[in-house]
Parts: sequence; C-alpha cells; structure tokens
Amino acid sequence: MSSPDTPSSPPPIPTSDTPAAHQQEKDMVDMLKNAHSAIDAEVSKVIVGQKDVIEQMLIAMLSGGHCLLTGAPGLAKTLLVSTLGKVFDLSFRRIQFTPDLMPSDITGTEILEEKPGGGRELTFSKGPIFANIILADEINRTPPKTQAALLEAMQEKQVTAAGTTFELEKPFFVLATQNPIEMEGTYPLPEAQLDRFMFNIHVDYLSEDDEVSVVLQTTAPEQETVEPLFSAEDLLKCHDVVRRVPIAEDVVRYAVRLAAHSRPGSEGTDDFINEWVSWGAGTRAAQYLVLGGKTRALLEGRAHVTRDDIDAMALPVLRHRVLVNYRAEAEGITVENVVEKLTDLAKKA
Repeated sequence: MSSPDTPSSPPPIPTSDTPAAHQQEKDMVDMLKNAHSAIDAEVSKVIVGQKDVIEQMLIAMLSGGHCLLTGAPGLAKTLLVSTLGKVFDLSFRRIQFTPDLMPSDITGTEILEEKPGGGRELTFSKGPIFANIILADEINRTPPKTQAALLEAMQEKQVTAAGTTFELEKPFFVLATQNPIEMEGTYPLPEAQLDRFMFNIHVDYLSEDDEVSVVLQTTAPEQETVEPLFSAEDLLKCHDVVRRVPIAEDVVRYAVRLAAHSRPGSEGTDDFINEWVSWGAGTRAAQYLVLGGKTRALLEGRAHVTRDDIDAMALPVLRHRVLVNYRAEAEGITVENVVEKLTDLAKKA
C-alpha cells in the first residue's frame, strides 16, 4: 500500500451500465460491508452496548469527519475512542482541556537546543495534535483562544507555528467530549467551531443488562485485547470509496432542503421553525448528510443512497447546528424534538 501522505487514486467507477461498472460497485460494497462486521466483532470485545454511538462514530471515521461526544462522565467515551484507534492501528493522543491550557500546549512550541558542533538553535517540538486520533477531553473547559488552536487543524489538516506550516498525519480525526452536567466555568464552543464537527453524538446510559455485562467484564481477572484489523492506508482508501458512491440528484436535493428548512425566516420554512429556532444549519450540514448517507449505505451493503440514509444522519448532523430559542426552552422543546419534527415533515413532502 502507498504511504498515508500519498494515497493511491483508484480509477473512477465506470459510469456506463456495463459489467465492469456493476462489478466495481459490488466489490466496493462488499469491502465496506465485511469491514463493518469485522469492526463490530472486535469493538464488542471491549465495549458493551452503545450500538448507535459506535455506528455513528464509525460512519464519521469512514467519511473523514470529526465528532463531538456529549454525555455524562463514566460512560466509556475515552475507551471507545481508543478502541477504534486500535482497530484501525492509528496513533492516539488524549488532551485534557483545562482553563490554563495554552495553544502551544496543543500544537507545539519552539525550544532552544544545543547543536552537535557547538552553539544553539531553535527547533520546533511537535505537540500532541500530531497524531491520527485526538481525543479533546472536555473541550468546553478551555478558553476560546485555545479552542481556536484546533480550527486550522480540523479544517486544513495542518498547523502553523513560528511562521512554518506543518502537515498533520493522515488520516486525522478530532473526537471531542463535552460534559453537559458541570456547566460552571465552561466556555461554550462558538458556532464556527461547532460547524467543523460532522456529528454531535449523544452518549447515554446503558440498559440494566448491558451495565451488568460491563461490571462483570471489567471486574474479571482477564481483559479482552483488541487486535488491529486495518491500517491508516486502508482507512484513507475507504474515504475515497465513500466519495465515489453514486447518489441521485433528488436525494441530494432532499438533503439540501432538510438543512435549509431548519433556517428561520427562509422560504419554505415551517411555522414551528420560525417559532422555536433562532439559528439553523448551513451548507456544510447538507454536505455531511450526503457523506454520512453514502457511508451508511455502504455499511448496509448497498451502492446507492436513499432518503432513509439521509434521515438517519439528520439528528447527529443537525443536533449542534440548530439552535433553539428561549420560547422553545420555556415550552420544554429540545433540539431533538425540532429535528424529529423536521424529518417527519420532510418524509411527507
């Protein structure tokens, strides 16, 4: 396989209705479907339950997107991220975000070093962001200046320090966690940074049976080990495969309208959006609805995207892009209620 920095470019899928086109589509579907089963089997050695969370994180990774994980402490968010990193044989670094964390603590800094022949010189010491998977733990506990250090890395896959640009390792994912309970002393992420995350995934408590399984498993004398199934190069090829999945224009238009109808005051917006929403989703939401829909289709063994795929992506894509107003909060309306109503109306249209 080629190196992660220079992934090979497979030939485009033939567009004509030929046996070659059908065979290439079949190979593409089989590859991702088999990968899905293998990953589920390996992750289940360590992670019990949380099927929807694992599914959404896998879709984001295969699509090349970043994730925001929201949930109470102690729900194995860190373990889940590190486990997926092991399955794909990716380097993993955890950054604990605190109020005193500085941008250079993330990106790196220049240090003065002795030269072998005498004298000193400034050299750049890379920070923890130079890894394939970054777990930004409690990202909302650090000031905006430090949060902004992630923006360039997330969007451009590079870091600029001391006037020099450094490319990040590929693939590169930021998986950030937020604690929704302790809000005192936190700095809410600005919309510009929230929009960089493909998904906002809600991690909830396990069922009683799953929680019993976790306790039994974690208090046993021996723990299961996770074996790597894929390489960074394999994951980069998956990114290319996902983007080459054909999709009908009417399905793309459906995704665009779903995002557009979340914007209050826009043409075609329903009354409940104007009443409950102060800010809607932008164009990036439609892009992620389509990318997520393509990946979901492949994982389910299909080489075509349906409206059901788009609907399945609506909540994780729109959850952090639709902002409800004070009127909705006073009536007990959540962003989940708004997105559910939005997709229900879209299905009937």
